[in-house]
Amino acid sequence: MTLLIKTGQKMNKKCLFSILLLLLAVLLSACATQNSVIPANFAKPVKHYPQYQLHEKTLANGLKIIVKEDHRAPVVVSQIWYRVGSSYEANGLTGLSHVLEHMMFKGTENLGPNEFSKIIAANGGRENAFTGRDYTAYFQTMERNRFPVSFRLEADRMRNLVLDAEEFAKEIKVVMEERRMRTEDNPQRLTFEQFNAAAYVNSPYNIPVIGWMQDLESMSIEDLQTWYEYWYAPNNATLVVAGDVTPEEIFAEAEKHFASIKPTRVPVPKPQKEIAQIGERRIMVKAPAQVPYLIMGYKVPTIINAKEKWEPYALDVLASVLDGGSSARFSEELIRVKQVATSVGAGYDAFTPRQEIYTFSGTPAQGKTVQELEAAIKEELEKLKNKPVTAKELSRVKAQTVAGKVYQKDSVFYSAMTIGMLETIGINWQLGEEYENNIKKVTAAQVQEVAKRYFIDDTLTVAVLDPQEITQSRVSNVGGGRHAR
Repeated sequence: MTLLIKTGQKMNKKCLFSILLLLLAVLLSACATQNSVIPANFAKPVKHYPQYQLHEKTLANGLKIIVKEDHRAPVVVSQIWYRVGSSYEANGLTGLSHVLEHMMFKGTENLGPNEFSKIIAANGGRENAFTGRDYTAYFQTMERNRFPVSFRLEADRMRNLVLDAEEFAKEIKVVMEERRMRTEDNPQRLTFEQFNAAAYVNSPYNIPVIGWMQDLESMSIEDLQTWYEYWYAPNNATLVVAGDVTPEEIFAEAEKHFASIKPTRVPVPKPQKEIAQIGERRIMVKAPAQVPYLIMGYKVPTIINAKEKWEPYALDVLASVLDGGSSARFSEELIRVKQVATSVGAGYDAFTPRQEIYTFSGTPAQGKTVQELEAAIKEELEKLKNKPVTAKELSRVKAQTVAGKVYQKDSVFYSAMTIGMLETIGINWQLGEEYENNIKKVTAAQVQEVAKRYFIDDTLTVAVLDPQEITQSRVSNVGGGRHAR
């Protein structure tokens, strides 16, 4: 029998009790509720930033709207960002944010399953969604006169989602297959997932965005209903619109479709600050694979928690020194000269609200071991500690880093995405607009200083993939399945 659970619909006692237990568990483990009184009016004056062609307005119900004008083409990108992702989830409830993202396309009180996507396509648009550690976002790209369609549909599913038991039963299998295909049958991603779980102790960043398989298997439609009612509200969302529009028309249309939606009391996540690491950690992952793989990472600060404002930018420049194309040090020294690796790279995200891990990963060359690759990477890090990068190298890296960001901002979609992501995770979006200038200010001494300060063994975590024999049955399963809504 099909079970429909709608906002405001009466539920049987068993269902209600399940939801109340879930609410209590999440509140105790991850959240502290806000003051008992919800502010009566969130409305703020319109702000204009002409130097960025940006405009801000907050509706009375708390929905923040950010408009970025770009009149080069008659195209509009509309994105709605919710402040919830895998880092908001508790043990036993992992994967909720991502599964709910899938279910957001499965119908409302006014639309049938997948009708949202059909309407967008019928209007010549494209749409999709994504879930991260700190956010869930939904987006549409439309011809400039069709953007009201996006607003109408997003406002509808913000509070009128229908969670159907039969649709959930089908979609949870899709997510499970997605996990098998993208993680469990992908030895490098599986190793990275295990690396994260070992590197973080109490930070919610140790949770995979897609969730642990056993949590997906035990997930219920009541869990999703509770999660939806918790987080999907105007006062927990930001609407970002970029393209061939004026702020006046966007604010008016947003008022028309979203203003009547009532705000809710949104939980405030506990800080869950990662405890200090006081010694090196090592793990080995045994999985079917053809070649070994190495991941090593150090705890580093980000824009939000850095002791000095320049540190994240210096760390960003350092990543390009080591892994900024064919002329970077890793490619030159480790791949071509020493021939210790077939691939090797560095990864760092300065724009996260929690402590981040600066990762180095790679595959050793034939005849070489992961231990030799690790030693070679550490040797390059010691060079950075002992001797500043040259002026020529620093100039090249800065130009390359800035060019990459400028190119990204030239895209209407990625420009909106940067604004939405920063706003949602609590970082002023203006830092994204000022990124290039901050990179240009980085000195060789600062690059050397962050290498000395943060690349120390006591904060190091190392994961090694130990290849196991790939059976024929395993080969036939790898790559199976299809991610679809």
